Formats: sequence, structure tokens, C-alpha cells
Amino acid sequence: MWKNVKYVQPKGFRQIAIIGMNLLAPKTCCFGLWRVRRILSSYNSSVHHTDHSVQKECRTEPPWKVLFFGTDEFAVESLKILYASRQESSGRIVESLEVVTLDKDLPVRRFASANNLVVHDWPHVHPQGRFDVGVVVSFGCLLREGLIRQFQYGILNVHPSLLPRWRGPAPVFHTVLHGDAVTGVTIMQIRPNRFDVGPILSQEVCQVPEHCTSEQLGASLATVGASLLIETLKNLPERIANRKEQSKEGATLAPKINTAMSWVMWEEQTCDHISRLYRAIGSRVPLRTLWMGDFIKLLDFVGKFSVSEAEDRAVPGSILFHKESNTLLVRCKDGWVGFKTVMLRKRLSAADFYNGYLHTFFIKRHCLQHQHCLFQSKLAQTNEQPSRLTPPRLGAHATGTVYRSKD
Repeated sequence: MWKNVKYVQPKGFRQIAIIGMNLLAPKTCCFGLWRVRRILSSYNSSVHHTDHSVQKECRTEPPWKVLFFGTDEFAVESLKILYASRQESSGRIVESLEVVTLDKDLPVRRFASANNLVVHDWPHVHPQGRFDVGVVVSFGCLLREGLIRQFQYGILNVHPSLLPRWRGPAPVFHTVLHGDAVTGVTIMQIRPNRFDVGPILSQEVCQVPEHCTSEQLGASLATVGASLLIETLKNLPERIANRKEQSKEGATLAPKINTAMSWVMWEEQTCDHISRLYRAIGSRVPLRTLWMGDFIKLLDFVGKFSVSEAEDRAVPGSILFHKESNTLLVRCKDGWVGFKTVMLRKRLSAADFYNGYLHTFFIKRHCLQHQHCLFQSKLAQTNEQPSRLTPPRLGAHATGTVYRSKD
């Protein structure tokens, strides 16, 4: 420890002062005795305090002191089970619990405030060795190495996929969008400044229910993830000792959803693809298409529809009104899909849209050709778009037109 020690006889003093490498003092400099003693005293106190605190806080079994990082409803499920564990009189997994979240009105903040948990606003977080382990659930912010190293057992992450599949901020959406039959939850250790690449401590496999939405699947995985988190914390040192690195094969990315994903490509997408797209993102980003130069949102998806053989030969983007079910049908690559409602300047039922835009009176009045009365894919539109049209008064009779389905 005391390599490069130099003994200096300060002028005017008989005592020997020790100047070590750890004090960052040049070998040639001389300190007054009072200053050397002051530095050494401070240094020794710091060393002794650190050693004492590490020895005191080095736990090998529960209950743990936990700092929780989270934001949304998915994260609240894990926070709830940690909070419940802290309240148990025996067999507790959590001794103390504090929360880190963004400076916004978020579900995690509301739960923490309602239950009198200490809340820290990100990024103003200074654990300073007061916690055994950190837990991150749906937080969305990169964590620096200096922060992670302040926890004896690092920081754990509850991730709703079977890593390395669907790394990124939107794994549940991509699970539904790509039609995965199996998914699950992974508990992993956070690596500094990177998302979802750390070693795996535990995983649980789940079947994806048929025709489920991303919200339904997310709620189910949140519950599974919360239970798996508690099971991992029960024997955390053992889980860490047996951790395994993620495979380099089978890794896929799950980027955030955005409006660019919501455009329906009638010529390319099948009925099943449109169904998965709607179930994955429809509740947050409505599906969209083009109608006579205007953007139109497609709402209240009802799935695949069967039509007559003659109508089934229509080109992609063709529109039919199914009067009996009050549904607007659109031809895609391999069939017809239905929507109950659309948004064009305002919310319209299928009947209102038909009466206002597809009725014979409207078609003849504006001298429209059949190709003008199609939903168009965004990438398929040409530079010469039809002029934007103002619909006539709604409520015309929805009969006697080729745009009404015979079913």
C-alpha cells in the first residue's frame, strides 16, 4: 500500500511526516506537520468509514433495500408486489423501498404518492450505498455505470419478452404485430449505457392468446413479471452466480411505435396482417389510409369479411358498404376487412361515410371515376391527386348503388 513513500524532515520540525502516493503529493514537496496530520486523519477516517459501511451493509439474503425505477402501468404491477412484500410481518423480501420516476404525472408517481413512498425525480438520484439492489421496469432511460456500481447487486430489469428476442422499448407491440405464438418475461441485470443486453437471471415462458391486443398481453405479462421478480429476489445471490449471457443468435429489435407504422398498404398486406397491425397499435395510433387526397383514420376494426365471388375480384383499396352490419369493407391483398367507424374531419359511422361519400348522387355530381373511390396506400399515391371534396348533406338513402354489398 505504501509504495513510493518518502520521508521528509520539514524545516523547523523534529517529527517525521509521511507523504504517500495516495495523497497525490509530489515526492519533492514538504508540508507543515499540521497539514500532513490533517490530510492523513481525513484519509484514514474516510477509509475506515467506507470499510465499516461495506461490511455492515453486505447482505447475502433478504430482506433487501430496493430502489425502484419506473413510469407506466406495466411498471406499477412490479412496484405493487414490492410494496406488498415490504408490508409483510414475516418472510419479507423487501426491507425498504424508494422510487425514481420522471417529473411528470405518471402511474408510478401516483402509486408511490398514494402509499407514502419516497419519490426521487430523475436524473437527480444519489443512492450513495443506501440500497442493496435497483429494479428497473419500463423506465426508458439509460443508466450510467457510476450509478449501477452504487448497488451491491447491481440493477435488475423486468423485460416483457424472451430476450434476446425483442430488445427495445416496445417488445409487446412487436410480439403481437409479428404474430408470435410464444413470449414471456426476462429478469436481467442492467449493463451501463445499453438497453436489454445484460446477463439473464431468470425467464418465464407464456403463450400468446389468440386475437389478443397489445394492451391485453401487456397486462398479463406485467403480472407474470412482478411474480418472477419476487422469486428472483428470494435467492438473488444464487441467481446472479448462475446468470447466463444472452445468445448472439435470434436477437431482434423492438423500436418505438410511430405513425409511420399505421399506414395500411392494401396491395401488400393480408387480412391477417392488418388484424395484427390493428391489435398491436390501433388503440394508440389509429390505422390510416388516403381518400381523395385526405388522410382518413380507420377505427373499430371488426376483422375479415366474406363477400360474393364477383365482389371478391375487386382491386385492393375498393370499398363496400355492408348495410346489414353497418360496416365499411375494404379490399386488401387476399380478402376484405371491416371497420365500423372512420375519422375524416370528424367521426363518421360506416353508414354516414357511405351516404356522404359513396352514394350515387355524390359520385355523379362530382363526375368521379371508379379509381377515385378507392382507399389508397400512401406509397401508391401519384402526384396528381383528386381535389379535396366537400361531402353533401348526410342522410341520403343508402340503396341502389354498386358500392353497397349484396350480402
